[in-house]
Amino acid sequence: MENNNLTGVTVWFTGLSCAGKTILSFAVAEELRSLGYTVEILDSTVIRQDIGKNLGFSKADRDENIRRIGFLAHLLTRNRVIVLVSAISPYNEVRSDVKKRIGDFIEVYVNAPLKVCEARDKKGLYQLARAKKIQEFTGIDLPYEAPLNPDVECRTDLETVAESKEKVILKMVNLGYLKPRDFSHSSAYFFDI
Repeated sequence: MENNNLTGVTVWFTGLSCAGKTILSFAVAEELRSLGYTVEILDSTVIRQDIGKNLGFSKADRDENIRRIGFLAHLLTRNRVIVLVSAISPYNEVRSDVKKRIGDFIEVYVNAPLKVCEARDKKGLYQLARAKKIQEFTGIDLPYEAPLNPDVECRTDLETVAESKEKVILKMVNLGYLKPRDFSHSSAYFFDI
């Protein structure tokens, strides 16, 4: 299938564990791929198992993990790939550094209250963190710095996955990363272009 990408872009999904980052990134990827766009998903959990396996969970190691993911995203973006990054990435400073490096960057704040994230947690990580069996867990032991001015905010406790996906795709179209005609078939999208 032909590559429909106009240019590369990194769409960075940030938020607490279990906020819905991975589900949302996969939903966006599925729609874009169905329309012939070249998409790569970089999930921080997967990246940690390979190029980040030597890193712990201190602030310095978390920042290094985000820098490594940012480096990969930068390489792909400059080669006209749409990169969807799913990473807690809890600190504003390192997210800002990655944004500056990549340039073509959309920050998506996947926002769900801590209470909701804990209720969604099938692995029981929050419970382990509260019992002090896991240390340095974001949202419990360590802070999560919400984006100061995200390009898109998805309230996954109030929106369906489809509604959140539409907000992300609409922003991508309005910023010129996607062709509006590819989405004209869907009445779900209301374009302001």
